Amino acid sequence: MNFVLGTRRIPEKAKRVVVLVQNQIGEARFGAELFRDVLKLSVFLKPRPPPHLTIQGMVLMKHVMSSQQLSLLSYANTCMLMASSSVYRRQQFLIRSLGGGIDHSRNMQQDLRSVEVDAESVIRSITPALDPTRHKGQAGKIAVIGGCREYTGAPYFAAISALKIGADLSHVFCTKDAAPVIKSYSPELIVHPVLEESYSVREEDKKTISRKVLAEVDKWMERFDCLVIGPGLGRDPFLLDCVSEIMRHARQTNVPIVIDGDGLFLVTNNIDLVSGYGLAVLTPNVNEYKRLVEKVLSSEVNDVDATQQVLSLAKKIGGVTILKKEKSDLISDGDTVKSVSIYGSPRRCGGQGDILSGSVAVFLSWARQHIIAADPNSNLSCKNPAVLGCVAGSAMMRKAASLAFCHKKRSTVTGDIIECLGESLEDICPAT
Repeated sequence: MNFVLGTRRIPEKAKRVVVLVQNQIGEARFGAELFRDVLKLSVFLKPRPPPHLTIQGMVLMKHVMSSQQLSLLSYANTCMLMASSSVYRRQQFLIRSLGGGIDHSRNMQQDLRSVEVDAESVIRSITPALDPTRHKGQAGKIAVIGGCREYTGAPYFAAISALKIGADLSHVFCTKDAAPVIKSYSPELIVHPVLEESYSVREEDKKTISRKVLAEVDKWMERFDCLVIGPGLGRDPFLLDCVSEIMRHARQTNVPIVIDGDGLFLVTNNIDLVSGYGLAVLTPNVNEYKRLVEKVLSSEVNDVDATQQVLSLAKKIGGVTILKKEKSDLISDGDTVKSVSIYGSPRRCGGQGDILSGSVAVFLSWARQHIIAADPNSNLSCKNPAVLGCVAGSAMMRKAASLAFCHKKRSTVTGDIIECLGESLEDICPAT
């Protein structure tokens, strides 16, 4: 067979994988022709040589291919990626995979399936119905702890995303300097100018002001279904000390917390704030994840065995849920690992992590309500609301980003993605 994708020839070892797959299912068309057909549907198909087939291409083919074909295609794609790499350990992985023959390929398929998750099914299961008998607040009350004089956009993005997903109320607790700016962005948000930074506080007044800050947040705490801590928070020492106390009180009152941005800086330097708290979610990007791994596991990031490492990291922190943001988001609570590979956007504008944190907060609160209600018709195998919230939030963010990019291409910004959240959710879970 002569396997060619565009102007790029498939590596020789990958040809053997495709032949192996072809023999496995007896499908004469399951070869270069099918790979080419998938690429024609993929947004990656450009005049330049296309990259190897990705999981996004398989998602586009899900309606015309059987689950067995998808699993086998996933295995072939994995080996193609490994074979095209010059990194020795990846070459060895491919050789081991091929050396095991068909039985080994079946094991590989099972491993891949155990990580992937049907995110849209999760969203449909946990999203509450729009019922005229419900009252304000039942669909979620979210609070964002963040916003300082340097950063006002991030807390707004997180808070407004929560509303666009479907939360009823969204609060922002920020510094006094940031409050007027955030208020001007939207009248939909409830903004509390209660946080203080070191430059505005005398040393002898810090304890008194810290108690006042905590008391102001405390009187609202039990009303909230989830806190988002970190967007636009900054790294002022006094401000971080106050937020640390807020996090401790959230744990005492059993309020879920989603930690992003500078909240991750705070947690990385004080793991005890979240250690052992099953309703805590960490959403690190590449660099934040690297710092967490170095701090908690005292090792370097392992890209070859990323699934096992994120599992170990979550377990080491005591069962918190980690959403590792990358090409395919990995989600683990220390017991299981889920992967969300829905195609997003190649446009990497700032603020997408803030949308994600606000979205996860809403879905986490909905998942918690769903599990507490103990719906007998629920088909959810996972019962951890933090994991379910991460799966749903990741998928929603990716779907909205993809839709926004289809409209705006290179000019896509965070506000465009936020405006696509409602349409994306409606596509998965219609309101009527």
